[in-house]
Amino acid sequence: MGKNKLTKFAEMATYPHVFQPEDIREETGVFAMKGHWHDVFFKNENPIVLELGCGKGEYTVGLAERFPNKNYIGVDIKGARMWTGATQSLHDGLTNVAFLRTRIEFIERYFALGEVAEIWLTFSDPQMKMPTKRLTSSFFLQRYRSFLIDGGLIQIKTDSHFLFTYTKYLLKENDLVPICLTEDLYNPLSAGQLPQEVHSLLQIKTYYEEQWLQRNIPIKFLSFKLPHDKPLREPEVEIELDDYRSFARNKRSSLMKAK
Repeated sequence: MGKNKLTKFAEMATYPHVFQPEDIREETGVFAMKGHWHDVFFKNENPIVLELGCGKGEYTVGLAERFPNKNYIGVDIKGARMWTGATQSLHDGLTNVAFLRTRIEFIERYFALGEVAEIWLTFSDPQMKMPTKRLTSSFFLQRYRSFLIDGGLIQIKTDSHFLFTYTKYLLKENDLVPICLTEDLYNPLSAGQLPQEVHSLLQIKTYYEEQWLQRNIPIKFLSFKLPHDKPLREPEVEIELDDYRSFARNKRSSLMKAK
């Protein structure tokens, strides 16, 4: 591990709004803040919003700045990346921001039933070969139900045509109706059809989002509510794979399609 990473980890260990793996009691696996985010940490009853896979945390911080009546928690396993948003929010004195360093596969260990009102998925890995790892899959939606309020909102920004298409099929398979859906978020024609509350989100761009826009890859946006009252099914459909990667790689996979 590089010296710079160690320095960042050491700094974040002193941040009052950052929770890292050592905050879990290994003997029981119980996270002390579970069920107590409102009363112990945020000290208010404002809705809690998670950004899963927050990367550098710039979207978490941007949302917190624009919506002070909500509480935001950025979640990611990459602590060296998270340091950027954690440090900025600390320096800016934001009291409605926290960061949690963990794998998203374990997310239900950290929040109690009904404790979270909304989830953001920003530029998640599409996991084209592994449906069980896709953050919009029925497997993860079921996890989210363990802490999301009934009918809680899930909002997705993605560059991936594959993930966007897959998620649309999943919603159709489960009779879930999108609240907002566009294949080109920053196209002026699309923007004119978006709900007013979405427009303020257009000013927040993540590090990876800027990369995609520079390469003329359109940004997709999709939001829907997740009820608790029925089983979830995976769509049985093959979807064309994305034909690009970041960092100048040519293709994400040698396959052409996947379920």
